[in-house]
Amino acid sequence: MAKRVTILGSTGSIGQSTLSLLCGAEPDEYKIVCLSANTNAKKLARQALEFKPEFVVLGHEGNGGANRGILQDALSGSGIKIGIGREALVEAGAWPADFIMAAIVGAAGLEPTLAAVSQGTTLGLANKECLVSAGALFMEAVAASGTTLLPVDSEHNAIFQVLSRKRPGDVRKLILTASGGPFRTFTDKQLRAVTREQALNHPVWDMGAKISIDSATLMNKGLELIEASYLFDRPSNEIDIIIHPQSIIHSMVEYVDGSVLAQMGSPDMRTPIAYALAWPERMVTDVKTLDFAEVAKLEFFAPDPQKFPALRLARAALEAGGMAPTILNAANEIAVAQFLQGDLAFLHLTKCIETVLEHFQRENSFAKAPQTLEDVLEIDKRARIKANEVANKLVEKP
Repeated sequence: MAKRVTILGSTGSIGQSTLSLLCGAEPDEYKIVCLSANTNAKKLARQALEFKPEFVVLGHEGNGGANRGILQDALSGSGIKIGIGREALVEAGAWPADFIMAAIVGAAGLEPTLAAVSQGTTLGLANKECLVSAGALFMEAVAASGTTLLPVDSEHNAIFQVLSRKRPGDVRKLILTASGGPFRTFTDKQLRAVTREQALNHPVWDMGAKISIDSATLMNKGLELIEASYLFDRPSNEIDIIIHPQSIIHSMVEYVDGSVLAQMGSPDMRTPIAYALAWPERMVTDVKTLDFAEVAKLEFFAPDPQKFPALRLARAALEAGGMAPTILNAANEIAVAQFLQGDLAFLHLTKCIETVLEHFQRENSFAKAPQTLEDVLEIDKRARIKANEVANKLVEKP
């Protein structure tokens, strides 16, 4: 029987890449049963008419219900069930499926992804914020449900492919690679003048706006550090980060005998997506074959903690534990949104996050780890309110 597939976040870059791979698969291998999007009703409608799922969901109906109207008009008479809003997204996560791609960006993906976990099926995790915001709770839910969790971020997928899970004691450390983003060689003066357009123009990867900004500050790598810690049950001091501009080596695992195993490939997200879709087998793709003569050289640099303080903030949040990673993620999402709106200067992104973390540390909010989903949502809400307050003050500065 065809593998039933749900894609949470089907109109984003991961969702679209997943659909492109399924287009190339044999017709009886996969069946799309559920798709969700945030606000892009037109694209979701086109996807629904092409793949004919059982259920489609929009996270937001739009001003005056505009998005709802577009979707309903486009799918009228199709027999496809339509859902709108947060509860419908959770229902989409719980929609019966054999494989669920969790690709909703940000903490907004936490509840529907936890609903997907409750099925005890196979989950392709492309939403790192689930683990950053609720790492222990999320992994406990995975263990309790018997879910097969397959990381889709290229770095974590690379580690998954070369990690010895039967003999974890043989592993000395995990090494996450980072492209360095578009500003790796910028001076402080240049960084002060960075524009929205520059930050969105990643030199290697084609990603959505939020992830592109995170990559520009290197916060993306900081979030991946936290994600790796929970995914592979490794403390902060056993996870290194190295700048690798070519993005050919996607990550590495160092073993106690000195061996280092690396997963390599062209910088194309379809590779880790295909690995998750077909696991434990492999899927044929048209991803560009790696030509070592064309690559010519592979470079590695230590990250600059002065130029990119996001890495320091993320590692400190991981080591502090408790609510710190949840606060870090919420503050980052607000800071990125303010920057994308043109309100916040590039260098104020991490300043905003650090100020919010310091505020909650003084309140002693780091001490207690979240015990329930409600705990996570409450501190996330409080951190967002504070981050907006801090960001607005930073905007007012000359």
